[in-house]
Amino acid sequence: MSGQGTVVGADGLARCPWGLETESMADYREYHDTEWARQVRGDDALYERICLEAFQSGLSWITILRRREGFRAAFADFRIKAVAEFTEADEQRLLADPGIIRNRAKISATIGNARAAAEMAEGELDELIWSHAPDAATRPVPRTFADVPAITPESTALSKALKKRGFRFVGPTTAYALMQACGLVNDHLADCHVRDRV
Repeated sequence: MSGQGTVVGADGLARCPWGLETESMADYREYHDTEWARQVRGDDALYERICLEAFQSGLSWITILRRREGFRAAFADFRIKAVAEFTEADEQRLLADPGIIRNRAKISATIGNARAAAEMAEGELDELIWSHAPDAATRPVPRTFADVPAITPESTALSKALKKRGFRFVGPTTAYALMQACGLVNDHLADCHVRDRV
């Protein structure tokens, strides 16, 4: 897929190749068309995306998408203050929850990241993340996925800034995926029907 350009779906619309509508991947199409690269603001909303991107590490994004409601139920709708108060008993509950990815390190990081975020002033996480958005005018428009980087200087800087605050599972690649998902960058391909709407 890396060198592939847009693909036209059954509805006649050109999409990034990963957003192609197939019976088994309709979730991808919906996410591609309505969420990916659209601006996400607010501490809790961004904390949720940090957590989901961390859980995705080493897995396919469709696995996370299909369990998103399970994650929300398990992690108090990703309300930072609520998750920051989780106890060892909560961690054990999460490790037994089939509605999420039961990875001890990622569960621990999600709770730890809530505690790190809770130590920040209201709006500070949002400000920190968005301060790393590159100038859109300086970014070339990708024509194929070979033109889309996995890491950028901005994602490396964001990763370092989050780690300095105590966040875990936020390496430069995960930070760039966060930037893509939350609209800090628009990596919809040039011919994708969603690009100009973002």
